[in-house]
Amino acid sequence: MTARGVARELIFIDDDDRRAFLRLLADAVARQQWHTHAFCLLGTHYHLIVSTTRARLSKGLHRLNTIYAQHFNRRHGRRGHVFGDRFASWVIDEDEHLAAACLYVLENPVRAGLCERAEDWRWSGVKNVRSIL
Repeated sequence: MTARGVARELIFIDDDDRRAFLRLLADAVARQQWHTHAFCLLGTHYHLIVSTTRARLSKGLHRLNTIYAQHFNRRHGRRGHVFGDRFASWVIDEDEHLAAACLYVLENPVRAGLCERAEDWRWSGVKNVRSIL
C-alpha cells in the first residue's frame, strides 16, 4: 500500500517526522496484528507491505494517517490535509509477486536518487519496524 502527501507535498520534513511516523506505524502493526514484510519512507509518500485483513488494514491505516497528520500539522504549524487521497492498496497473492513488491519498495530510494544502494536508506526495512527506531 502507499499514501502520498496532498499535491505531492512533503509528509516527512526531517528525521523527527520519520521517527514519529515509525512509532505510530509500530503501534498500528501491534494493534492490528499486521505482519510487516517491507516499508519505505520517502519525502512525499510511504510504502508499506503487510499481510492482514481488509478491515484491519483500513482501521489501522485510518488511525495511523489521522494521528500522524495531526502530529505533523501541530509540529509544523500547519492546518488542513496532509495526505492527498485515501491510501492505495493491492492484493498480493503469489510469493513471486510478494518478492517483487518488496524489492520495488526497498529500491524506491535508489530510483529516487536518495542513495546509491537500498541498504543505505535508513528509513526502509524488511519485517521489523521497531528495529530502526
